[in-house]
Amino acid sequence: MLKQLNKENFNEETKSGLKLVEFFAPWCGYCKKQQAELEKMDKIWIGQLNTDEDAEIAVRYGIHSFPTFLIFSNGKEVERFSGYRNKFDLADKIMKYV
Repeated sequence: MLKQLNKENFNEETKSGLKLVEFFAPWCGYCKKQQAELEKMDKIWIGQLNTDEDAEIAVRYGIHSFPTFLIFSNGKEVERFSGYRNKFDLADKIMKYV
């Protein structure tokens, strides 16, 4: 399930449970390619933050490349990684925390 995140809902949406968040830019070619993989993962909660629209959150987390993924567990960042990943790589990353 893809959830659009922004400055109004980011903290609330990531404060509990296990959450995968993609920081992306709409002009990024790898991000466009990544979108297709994320859409295949309809059983997993995935938040997406458009860094062009909500740059202050990207700055808070030190995001410099796209796409960048952060995994949150109960509001705390437990892992980060950047670059295009297929759905199997993403699932493997998440499963470490289940």
